[in-house]
Amino acid sequence: MPPATPELISPRSPRVAAARRLAKRNFRGKERLFLAEGPQAVREAAGHRGGDGATLVELFATLEAAERYADIVGEARDAGARVHLASEQVIADISTTVTPQGLVGVCRFLDTPFEEVLAARPRLVALLANVRDPGNAGTVLRCADAAGAEAVVLTDASVDVYNPKAVRASVGSLFHLPVAVGVPVEQAVEGLRAAGVRVLAADGAGDRDLDDELDKGTMGGPTAWVFGNEAWGLPEETRALTDAVVRVPIHGKAESLNLATAAAVCLYASARAQRAAGGCRSVTGN
Repeated sequence: MPPATPELISPRSPRVAAARRLAKRNFRGKERLFLAEGPQAVREAAGHRGGDGATLVELFATLEAAERYADIVGEARDAGARVHLASEQVIADISTTVTPQGLVGVCRFLDTPFEEVLAARPRLVALLANVRDPGNAGTVLRCADAAGAEAVVLTDASVDVYNPKAVRASVGSLFHLPVAVGVPVEQAVEGLRAAGVRVLAADGAGDRDLDDELDKGTMGGPTAWVFGNEAWGLPEETRALTDAVVRVPIHGKAESLNLATAAAVCLYASARAQRAAGGCRSVTGN
């Protein structure tokens, strides 16, 4: 494949330096740009369009990766992204992974205003309150996408969803569903409830059992699940805001479930109950 621009050999190239800075949150926020690494994320970015136009604005690729993933590079060009062939040293300098896959994209922020999330009348939402680990945030986003949720909301005390680790952990799901960021937890709960959504806190010490709620048929309506911090869960003041505090039952000897696993169980429980109550909620249908 002929190069779209001269090979970027030096890590001191201004384009490389600008991309490298996006590994830091303050630069991401200033530029409203973030990095998407690897073929899956870059492919999803190339096919995504937001309010500001195409999401993928720039792509760095080694010659080997450009040949192996020629279709992705073609999609990037078709989306209007600037494509640069780069040395492996340059890709390693931009990448935040130990073993880069040869493709690094620069993308526009794509978060959705919380008001637009509410206006869409969502039936299933994941609300991340004080979630600090980017890997967990990205994995919950992936679980929400797989369960057919219409949105993910991150409170103002949660991790940056554009953290490279969060983007990788979402495995492309960041580009699939609306994500609202920086919403105070009180505003998030009040807004969802006003939109007709039942707000449930997921907590191991909850006074209601998820299995019992399913058996009683209370899970079929629009639902938002609130997931808390990995280490200390949800504070009492946040639990008090919600309509109910629900625990995932532990039938074996495990002490607890980690955040992402508990989120998957809760979201799929709601998705199944909603299918039974209101018809199929397939991922392709969303």
